[in-house]
Amino acid sequence: MTKGKETKPHIGILGRRNSGKSSLINAMARQEIAIVSNTPGTTTDPVKKSIEIPGLGPSVLIDTAGIDDTGELGQKRIAKTHSALKTIDLAILVISENQFGDDEIKIIEELNDFGIPFFILHNKQDFQPLNKELAEYLIATYHTDVVEFSARYPADPDRLALIMKKLMPVTAYTFNTMLGGLIKQGDPVLLVTPIDTEAPEGRMILPQVQAIRDILDNHAVAIVLKESELEVFLGMMQPKPVLVITDSQMFGRVSKIVPESIPLTGFSIMLARYKGDFDNYLKGTPHLSKLKDGDKILILESCTHHVTCDDIGRYKIPRWVSEFSGKKLDFTIVSGLSDLPHDIKDYAMVIQCGGCMITNRQIINRLKAAVDAGIPVTNYGMVIAWTHGIYNRAIAPFLNSEVKM
Repeated sequence: MTKGKETKPHIGILGRRNSGKSSLINAMARQEIAIVSNTPGTTTDPVKKSIEIPGLGPSVLIDTAGIDDTGELGQKRIAKTHSALKTIDLAILVISENQFGDDEIKIIEELNDFGIPFFILHNKQDFQPLNKELAEYLIATYHTDVVEFSARYPADPDRLALIMKKLMPVTAYTFNTMLGGLIKQGDPVLLVTPIDTEAPEGRMILPQVQAIRDILDNHAVAIVLKESELEVFLGMMQPKPVLVITDSQMFGRVSKIVPESIPLTGFSIMLARYKGDFDNYLKGTPHLSKLKDGDKILILESCTHHVTCDDIGRYKIPRWVSEFSGKKLDFTIVSGLSDLPHDIKDYAMVIQCGGCMITNRQIINRLKAAVDAGIPVTNYGMVIAWTHGIYNRAIAPFLNSEVKM
């Protein structure tokens, strides 16, 4: 289950089979967008539903399989539900008929482990009201809202929106600027955007588009060119750019053209600082100089795409890291937000892509197992800068001090 291109707030609907999760989604959307059945286990894999929520705007509800599913297939469905937790910003735990036990306790423990806010909704109020003692226990134990509701006869579904608005992390639905603090109104910013075999036909890659939009949102001036025109244009350009941002693969070439007096960074490093685990990237990147023969390196791509012989994650990153370290290394590539093929402790290092198509929470949760295990993490742009000897310069626009190589 991947969040994919959706960067809107994601709300997970969790609970036992037949607790009314799909009915709740229909009540919130005020239309039948989820299949409702009296047969337990109707919902199998997590399914996304886009809706508009008052106070939050465009959002995505994730309808999940029951946390009490049974049998071999049921256990696989439960695993999918637990895996979906990595993709959500807020959870609604649906209970009914006053049933609350080990299944709910386990899912709450996971929500707390990931730092995901949640509230508890007792559904089917029209069939059986919430027991007062249970409500008091839940509030006292979990310190969150406990709501009585009837998805069949929803009296005021908008009150759920008020609770979601209160609990939703602000970062899930507010716009954060990538370059705020680095540029100001009227500043010229130069973007070096190579057009190679990895560039999509007739358009630009997403980080480049995001950078242009961010520059415009900061009321600055975006100037875009290919690396082949950089030297001549930069020589004529007045005033000089306050910042140059280049494709990570052009770091080496561009850094020789752009004077040291002009700040230079890369699109991937910009993304790493904007919505990656930047502090842990700074700690982890120097481990590239400490790799040993036989070390396993995990490369995490956050989307699926057509693979070419110039693919940065599958071919260039492994080649550059191997050449830089001089060691025989074993690389594993995982696309999307799929489960990892091995225990995270099997790896000596984790390299995350720029993450242009997913959210900060997804990246943080994706890397959490490695960080908790003390395994160094970094990202594509920082790897490229380190292995090409220009790391300090590339991160300098975002730091007050340098990291020694």
